[in-house]
Amino acid sequence: MAQRYVRIQNQEGQIYYGILQLSLNVQVLDAPPWLQGQPTDLTLTPENYQILAPCAPSKIVAVGKNYAEHAAEMGTPVPSEPLIFLKPPTTIIPSEKEIKYPPQSQRVDYEGELALVIGDYAFECTPEVAQTKIWGYTIANDVTARDLQKLDAQWTRAKGFDTFCPLGPWIVRELNPGARLQTFVNDDVNPVQSACIDQMVFSPDVLVSYISQVMTLLPGDLILTGTPEGVSQLHPGDRVRVEIEGIGRLENTIVAR
Repeated sequence: MAQRYVRIQNQEGQIYYGILQLSLNVQVLDAPPWLQGQPTDLTLTPENYQILAPCAPSKIVAVGKNYAEHAAEMGTPVPSEPLIFLKPPTTIIPSEKEIKYPPQSQRVDYEGELALVIGDYAFECTPEVAQTKIWGYTIANDVTARDLQKLDAQWTRAKGFDTFCPLGPWIVRELNPGARLQTFVNDDVNPVQSACIDQMVFSPDVLVSYISQVMTLLPGDLILTGTPEGVSQLHPGDRVRVEIEGIGRLENTIVAR
């Protein structure tokens, strides 16, 4: 099993980065792992911590319509270059926390995605250099108020509600380029989304390079790489689970706000 890097909070409210062991104990690091955090002598047992979202980015850069079949189901062509937008960091929640359905919307959708964690300052990088700026990989759900997305000229409101970026549960350093992403709703054993991540229109290194031509990416920043086809509506009471081979599963319940 790949090493799993977590961000946790102890019973006193202190926040640490650490390595999740098979025993579910966490060996605490003295800094975020992408800032060369090293293991300390402190180990926390499962009853003494709760898992948070695995990073606290300065910004979340997301990519729209990065799978051809998803662009088609949205009734739009594949973009000629990456279509990027921002989600505020206040959208982030960890696995097992509740997605809050806003009263302004009548249609909230899931969007299971691979997320990239940036490990080093990135500005005007080539794709080759950009690949070295990707520190690790985790799972995200780019929750979207679809009716508001269609109503507004831009996507900030539809994508930006608090709790609209479930993230985690941990970060891994390596990932098979052909890993499968699947999304499940409630107890249905059949996935509502299923695609290999190498079906992206623009690969992770190209995305990081493109974004770095626009803005400096900082250590710990997050890039959501787009969702495959199969997006659909969630309702209060639903549970949504996003799985990526080699990472794990991200699961959240929807509640009315």
